[in-house]
Amino acid sequence: MAINALQSSSSALSALNVALDVTANNLANVNTPGFKSSRTNFQDLLYVEKAQPGVLNANQDQRPTGLYVGLGVKVSGTQLDFTQGAPQATNRPLDVMVNGNGFFEVSVEPERGNGGRAYTRAGNFALNSDGEIVLANDQGRRLQPTIAIPPEAMEVAITDDGRVFYTVAGSPEPTEAGQIQLASFANNAGLKQIGENLFVETAASGPPVVGNPGVDARGTLRSNFLESSNVDPTRELIELIRTQRAFEMNSQTIRAADDTLRSVAQLRR
Repeated sequence: MAINALQSSSSALSALNVALDVTANNLANVNTPGFKSSRTNFQDLLYVEKAQPGVLNANQDQRPTGLYVGLGVKVSGTQLDFTQGAPQATNRPLDVMVNGNGFFEVSVEPERGNGGRAYTRAGNFALNSDGEIVLANDQGRRLQPTIAIPPEAMEVAITDDGRVFYTVAGSPEPTEAGQIQLASFANNAGLKQIGENLFVETAASGPPVVGNPGVDARGTLRSNFLESSNVDPTRELIELIRTQRAFEMNSQTIRAADDTLRSVAQLRR
C-alpha cells in the first residue's frame, strides 16, 4: 500500500540529508591543504517478497520473474577519495607536499590515536618555541620523528628523500637535523578522520608502515609546495543539484502517497 511508499521516501529523505551534509563539508574544505573529499555511498534496504521467481504457475510453467517491493534506501558509508591534490607553490621551505603515496606522522593525545600517533597529508609546517617542526595549526602537532632546528639557523632546506638541512653563519657546509619519514597503509580508505586534517589507523586500514620517502612505493617530498585540497567544486556543485532534485522527487512521492491514503480514508463517505 501507499504506506510502503511513505516509508521508502522518508528513508530516502534521511539518506539524502546525510549526502547533503557530506557535500557541504567537501565544499567547506575546498581551500584546506591536503584535504581529501568524501563520497556518500547508498544501498537499498530489505524487500517484501510477494512472488518468488522459478515457482510453478497455474499452467505448470516456471514463473520467469519474481515480485519484490523494496522498502527504501540507507547510507552504507562514506568513502574517502585519496586522489592527489594539485601542487601549490608557496616559496616557504617548511611547506612540504607528498608527491605520491604516504602520510606525515604527528603526535596526538593517546586517547585520540593508536599509540598517540595520527597521520596527515597537510604539509604546512612551522617551528615552535623549541625549534621543533610542527603543524602550523591551532594545536601545533609535532612531526614524528621529532626534528629540531636551532635558533641560529639561517636557512632550512628539505630534500626529496626527506632529509632536513640547515645552515648557520660562518659554516660553509649545511648540517643535517634529521629525516622526515612517511607512513603508508594497505587501505587508505579505512582510515578514521578525527578532525584537524588528521587520520588515525583502524582495523580496516591496517597498521602503518613507516619508512623514508621514495622507498617501498612511498612518495617523495617537494619542499616549497603544498598539496591543495582535492575537492572539485564543479563536481560537488553538480552533486548538490542532484541531491536537491532527488530530495524534491521523494517529497513529491510522499505527497502522492498521502493523497492516496486520503482517498482511501474518504471511501466510506
